[in-house]
Amino acid sequence: QKDDSQRLLESFNSDEKEHTLTKSKAEPYTSKEEIVLEESESPLNSNVTAFALKAKVIYPINQKFRPLADGSSNPSLHENPKQAVLPNQVMETSTSGSLGSLSQGDKEDCSSSTTIHSTTSDDRFQARAFLKVTGFPEVLTCESFDVKLCLCSLILKDLMLLDTELRKEKHVMFMQVLKVYLTDFYQKKKITDDLFKKVLLVQENDFEELQKQLDSRLQNTEMSGAHNSEYQTLEDLERKEREYSEHVIDNMEAFWKQTDKAQQAFLDQSKCSSTKATKIMMDLTKKMIAVESLLSESQDLQAMDIQERLFNWELMVKMIDSLKSYIPEECKCRLNIVSNILDHLTVKNNLSVRQKEELLTDLHKAFWEQLAHFSDECIQQSKDLILKRLECRAKKREEFKHRQKAEQGSLLSKTFHIEDVHDFLKAYHELLEKHRQAQWELEEEDDCESTEAVADLYKELYSKASHALTELVTKLFVRTLPVVTGLSVRECELLKEEWQENLVPQLEKWETPRQRRWKLFQEQLLQEKKLWMKEYALSAVMQKHLSEKQEKIIQGVISRLGCLSDESVNYILEKHQLLLCSVLTRLTLRRVGMAALARMRMSRKKSLLQELREQHTLQKGSSPCQDEDQWQLQKAVESHILEEEEKLEEETQQTHLEFHQQLVTEIQEALQFLQQHMEQVIGQTLLQHARREAAKKSSDDGQDFKERLVEAAVESVYGTSNNINRLVQNYYQQIGKITEGYEGKKLQQLKSLQAERGERNRLRKKQENELALKEKQTKGLLNISSTVHQRMVLQQKKVLAQFELQQQIRLESLKQKLLGLHHLETELENQLKEAEQDFVSELAALARVPMAVKKQPSKRSKPAAEQTNSKRKSFQSPESEDKDNSHENIQEPPGLTSGLCR
Repeated sequence: QKDDSQRLLESFNSDEKEHTLTKSKAEPYTSKEEIVLEESESPLNSNVTAFALKAKVIYPINQKFRPLADGSSNPSLHENPKQAVLPNQVMETSTSGSLGSLSQGDKEDCSSSTTIHSTTSDDRFQARAFLKVTGFPEVLTCESFDVKLCLCSLILKDLMLLDTELRKEKHVMFMQVLKVYLTDFYQKKKITDDLFKKVLLVQENDFEELQKQLDSRLQNTEMSGAHNSEYQTLEDLERKEREYSEHVIDNMEAFWKQTDKAQQAFLDQSKCSSTKATKIMMDLTKKMIAVESLLSESQDLQAMDIQERLFNWELMVKMIDSLKSYIPEECKCRLNIVSNILDHLTVKNNLSVRQKEELLTDLHKAFWEQLAHFSDECIQQSKDLILKRLECRAKKREEFKHRQKAEQGSLLSKTFHIEDVHDFLKAYHELLEKHRQAQWELEEEDDCESTEAVADLYKELYSKASHALTELVTKLFVRTLPVVTGLSVRECELLKEEWQENLVPQLEKWETPRQRRWKLFQEQLLQEKKLWMKEYALSAVMQKHLSEKQEKIIQGVISRLGCLSDESVNYILEKHQLLLCSVLTRLTLRRVGMAALARMRMSRKKSLLQELREQHTLQKGSSPCQDEDQWQLQKAVESHILEEEEKLEEETQQTHLEFHQQLVTEIQEALQFLQQHMEQVIGQTLLQHARREAAKKSSDDGQDFKERLVEAAVESVYGTSNNINRLVQNYYQQIGKITEGYEGKKLQQLKSLQAERGERNRLRKKQENELALKEKQTKGLLNISSTVHQRMVLQQKKVLAQFELQQQIRLESLKQKLLGLHHLETELENQLKEAEQDFVSELAALARVPMAVKKQPSKRSKPAAEQTNSKRKSFQSPESEDKDNSHENIQEPPGLTSGLCR
């Protein structure tokens, strides 16, 4: 009789799944076959579970062959037809009293080991559709399976919104800074009013076009793969995040190209000097570095706030879930007490077993039907309430935006001078931070109010359920039992009072596991926070490493150039710092998003493992070990949990590694953009440097004097053809001797450098051999004390150190070679200038052409022919030629002599 009543209670408990408080009639991916199959399995599973609980034995729910009471096994006990799975659906197992029930149901291999890991289920999980929510209140009505996915998707949405706001803020700040400099030029009459308006209009249109292109790409990304606008899959979400990151990096590249184009167009049209242009570009770069610093700091702080918001959301959702589960659990507790009282009457023969079962059946059916009705009403009221609150939130957000836009416009309309730019940037950023904080507080307040409102609805549901159950129990004891049992009304009322008295201690006893479960949840949340803090620390390390590595690279490039002025070098370094800061800011936010995606991917397995821990902890606390078998069983369960934790940790690391590799790929693409952009910046700087040097040389060029000398010598009656030819031949002979001497010295120097390099290589190889010998001596100790990974890292560091050393030696050799050749070319240039000056002086003396000569920077003595004519000021002599144009210097005098010969 007792077993029959227990079976009946278990059957009713399984029927409760049909009336669960969290069911959603709008779920589009639940098949009718699956529901029928679950209903047909529930009595069987409940029998197995009841037997396992009473026997204190744990059987995996997916075990094909289950031992029976006599020790035999029934092969057909758990053979069920395969369940049809829809494309966007994952088979979920219901939790029961068995700890093994947390494992995945009905694997294809029908494995008898309890496990929560499966590659097939991972693929199904990523393809499972969950609700696409726009705000936290909607999550309060989601299926419990989808809650973590929905919350993390909201985090990704907040991160994307933050990125959009900061990007727009950066665009506005640049335009305002450019406008300040344009206004300064306009007030100083360096540009016209039309040019001022034209430059501003062109830049505003270009930036608007960039934003339109980005919006169009993001819209295409959002629409692709969206078969159902109300639902989304984790796979789609990962793809959208990846494509969003690509589009944003492309937009960032286009933005910085546009800023460079805007600066260059402004400086070209203002027709300012090269020095002034460089100074303005450096000032603009410094201002934008300040902007990037403000935005990066703001992004880091708000990303941490967004993460903290996630934990607050989980607490509020857990509170609602606790209220949802509180109602049926307490009602089951009340019904169990009624069942015990009826069992006692059955033992006294006041009730037959059949009568007891009929009474329990009628009571359960009436109560669960009323509870299902109340639950449906509560769910609908919750949805209506949340819909109204979301509409109200949207209206408040629009009002906020309108006021904020007016405040921003008021600040942007003010006129600022160049010296006030930093104050403007700070004021504008603080204003936007204030607006974001106000919006944030509004949403948090609304989230709390929505949670409280939904909680009030479930409290009202609890009150209705308790009242309905009390009425049904009162009717059973006062009206039905006197008729069925023949007991007096007073005796039945005493039974009711007994039910109420037994209720208090039972509820207190039932409250203890609830408190433990809540404490375990808080501990899990604390662990999640620690993991996120670790993720932020790793992100900071990555950012520092990339920054140091890129700074080392740009310093190496600049040191190899060696010909730029300090001003140009500072401009290149600041430009590089600006672009690097922009890239790292974007990649840091991308890493936070990847951490959220990794958490979503592992959420299902973490939830199953957490339920396994909870059930084991609660069972351990409720029934302490009293014999050896229970102790062995408990040890086995703990060992199984540890095994599952190790597997979960391994899969978590593998997931993080997969996302890390994806992040490394995106980092390489972003740094490729940085490299290309810096190549253009360095190229333009070198071009400007070359133009400045050429302008200096051309200012001292004596080309006009040479042309006048040719004309005067041709018209002179003193210069004959033989005399001029003799001068030309002597000049050619002198040039030949100079070039021969230069080639000989050059060859000798190259041989000397090669010998020195060979000697250095010999010494280096000797040192390497000595180090290799030392390593062989300590190799045995290293193999014993080090792991394979440590030895690989040491070998990698050794190879990289050798490569850097060889590269440094090669660069030093090239520098010495460059310095030596530069010295020889300077000597050659001076000798060619002396020969040319001698030729010009002799020609002027032969043709009786007066000339005046300036003192040469090479400190050579003036020729005698030049000294005789130094007092005449009719013509100006050439001073110097371009240092990097020695071949042109050799060819110029023959041009002069060819004119004379004509």
